[in-house]
Amino acid sequence: MQTLILILKWAASISGMIAALMVSLDSGRRVTGWGFVIFVGSALCWIAGAVLSKDFALGTQNVVLFGVDVFGVYRYLIRKKADG
Repeated sequence: MQTLILILKWAASISGMIAALMVSLDSGRRVTGWGFVIFVGSALCWIAGAVLSKDFALGTQNVVLFGVDVFGVYRYLIRKKADG
């Protein structure tokens, strides 16, 4: 079980760093949107790792971040950009 937790936490950490870089580059809506998609995956890995290791503070934080990230996906990849 510890190996699975370690893999989940490393996957979450690495994907989170990649997503943060993508969002911070400000390379347009598409790149930012895909950065949020990666953030969603990162949050899911953190949540799974937190549940398995009974780290409820980390899990709670990432449930909230998951919601923020889903909103980012909607905002940058699904919703049409407002004119003006």
